[in-house]
Amino acid sequence: MAEFTVGDTDFLVDGRPVRLLSGALHYFRVHEAQWDHRLAMLRAMGLNCVETYVPWNLHEPEPGRYADADALGRFLDAAQAAGLSAIVRPGPYICAEWENGGLPHWLTGRLGRRVRTDDAEYLGHVERWFTRLLPQVVERQIGLGGPVIMVQVENEYGSYGSDQGYLRHLVDLLRGCGVTVPLFTSDGPEDHMLTGGSVPGVLATVNFGAGARESFRTLRRHQPRGPLMCMEFWCGWFDHWGGEHVVRDPADAAAALREILECGASVNVYMAHGGTNFAGWAGANRGGGALHMGGLQPDVTSYDYDAPIDEYGRPTEKFRLFRDVLALFQAGPLPELPPAPAALGAPVRVELTEWAPLDEVLETLGGDESEGPVPPTFEELGVDRGLVRYRVGVPGTRQPYPLGVSGLRDLAVVYVDGVRAGVLSGEDAALEEPVAGPAAVELWVESLGRVNYGPRTGEPKGIAGGVLHERQYLHGVRARGLRLDAFEEADAVAKVPFRAPAEEGSTGLYRASFEVSEPGDASLELPGWTRGFAWVNGFDLGRYWSAGPQHTLYVPGPVLRVGTNEVWVLELEAAGTSVRLSGVTFSPGLRPGPRARPQTVRRSGAKPR
Repeated sequence: MAEFTVGDTDFLVDGRPVRLLSGALHYFRVHEAQWDHRLAMLRAMGLNCVETYVPWNLHEPEPGRYADADALGRFLDAAQAAGLSAIVRPGPYICAEWENGGLPHWLTGRLGRRVRTDDAEYLGHVERWFTRLLPQVVERQIGLGGPVIMVQVENEYGSYGSDQGYLRHLVDLLRGCGVTVPLFTSDGPEDHMLTGGSVPGVLATVNFGAGARESFRTLRRHQPRGPLMCMEFWCGWFDHWGGEHVVRDPADAAAALREILECGASVNVYMAHGGTNFAGWAGANRGGGALHMGGLQPDVTSYDYDAPIDEYGRPTEKFRLFRDVLALFQAGPLPELPPAPAALGAPVRVELTEWAPLDEVLETLGGDESEGPVPPTFEELGVDRGLVRYRVGVPGTRQPYPLGVSGLRDLAVVYVDGVRAGVLSGEDAALEEPVAGPAAVELWVESLGRVNYGPRTGEPKGIAGGVLHERQYLHGVRARGLRLDAFEEADAVAKVPFRAPAEEGSTGLYRASFEVSEPGDASLELPGWTRGFAWVNGFDLGRYWSAGPQHTLYVPGPVLRVGTNEVWVLELEAAGTSVRLSGVTFSPGLRPGPRARPQTVRRSGAKPR
C-alpha cells in the first residue's frame, strides 16, 4: 500500500516527488458503458490522474431517496483499472455548469440563502448525504490500495462566501467520515477568493485559463509552502442557448498548459473530456445573454467544452498538441490510442406519426394539481427538471388590459381561451395583445436550468411572482407539474394515449419505431422542431432548441440495439415531422466554430473561465 502526502514543494508518494497530470472527466456526463474508453483516452493523452465532481441532486432526488448513489465507486474502480489515480470533488456544491450547482432543488427551495453556510439544518442534510456517499471514497483511498489520492473541500467557495465556520465544519465532517488522504480547496487566483475559500492547514489550489506565473504568484502570497497546482486549467469553454459556439485556439491552449508545467506545478485539465448534459441536467448563469430572458443564460445540452477529447470521445488537434506537451514532462512513451468506438451504420430517417397532446401527457404522467391564491414555484410542486402548467381565470366582464407575469422563470407558452397568444420570457413580461375578461389563461412554463454559479444559485423556478392583468394580480391559480423523470418510470410512456397528430406543428409527445442493423455512436438531427426533449429507447438525450448553437444531440452507441428501436420527442412550441440519426466518425480534427480569445484569469458574474 502506498501513501500520498503533501510536501513543502511537491506531492509525494511514499516520500518520492510526483507531478499530478490530471484531467477532468465527469462520470455522470458519460454513458457508463463508455467509461473505459474515455479513461483510456486520458491515459493516451499523457495523463496519470482523473478528477470528477459528484452531483448531489442527481443521486438524492428526494430527501432520503437515493438514485444510483454507488456510481462513483464503480467509476473509481474503472479509473484504477485504467491505471489512473483519482481526485474526488464531492461538494456539496460543485458548480460544474450543472443544474443548481449540484444542490438538490428540495434543499435550496426550503433553505434559500442558508445553503453553503454554517446553518444547522443545511449541515444536517450535508452530513446525511456525506455519510451515504463517502464510504465508497474511503474504501478506495490509496492507503487501502485504491486510486483516490485527494478530496476537495466544497468548491470555489471564495467566489461565493466567507463563512469560515462552514468550511471548517466540512473539513471535520470529511475527516470524521474516514477521509485520510490530503484535502484541498480550489479558487480563482484573486486575493478575495483565496481569502474567502481557503482553510488553514488545507492545501489551496487555483483555477485559471491563462497566466500561470501571475496566478501562482498570487497563490504564494496566501500559501508560502506546498506544491503548486492549477486544479482547473480551463482549456475551453461552454455554450449558452442562443449564443455563439465557443472554441479556443489549440496552440494557445497548449502554450498555456506548457507554462503551468514549466512553473513546476501539477495540473488538472478542465475539461479533458466534457461529455453531455443528458436528461436536462444543464445549468444556467445570470448576466445578459443572447436570449434576453431577464439575464438568464441557459447552458446547452452538449458539454463538449472544446476539450481535447470531444463530446463523441474523439481526439482533436488540441489532444495531439496537449499530448506533445505532456510527453515532455514524463519519462517513457505514452500509451497508444484505444480502438475507436463503433459508429452507427446506415443513416436512419424516422417519421414521427404517433402523437399525444401536452394536456393528455400531463394527465397521464404529471403530478397532482394544486390550487391556491398565488402560483406555486417548481420547488413547491416538487419539480426539479420539467415543466408546469399554470391555469388562471381573468374575471369579467372587463375591457382588454395587458396580461403579463412577474418573476417568470424562464419561458412561458401562453394560451388564452385555448388559442396560443405568445411566448413570454424574462423576469417581467407581457403579451403583445391585451386580453379582455372573462378569459381562461394557461401558461406552460419550462425550467431551462437552475443557476449554478454566483449569488443567485438556488433561486426558485416557475412563476416566483404572479400573473398580472393590468396591475392587478390574478388569484386562484391551479398548477400541475410534469417531471422529466416521470418518462423514465417503467412502461410510463406506454400508458400515454397516442394517435395521429391533430395538425402539423402541434405541441405534445411524439413516438416512432425504427430499425438498426449496425448500432453505434450517432447524432440526432431534429429539422423543423423548436424546443423540447428527445429520448432513444427510454434514454433521455437532453434538450434540443432551434435557438442554437447546438443543432444535434449525441446518441451514445450503447443506447442503440440491433433490430427495433424507439424514439420519443416532447415538443413544447412547434413540432417538425421527422428526425434523422447519422453515424459519427472517429476521424480526429477541429470542429468548425468562431474562435474565442484566450480566457483571462479574472471572472465575475457568469463565471467567465
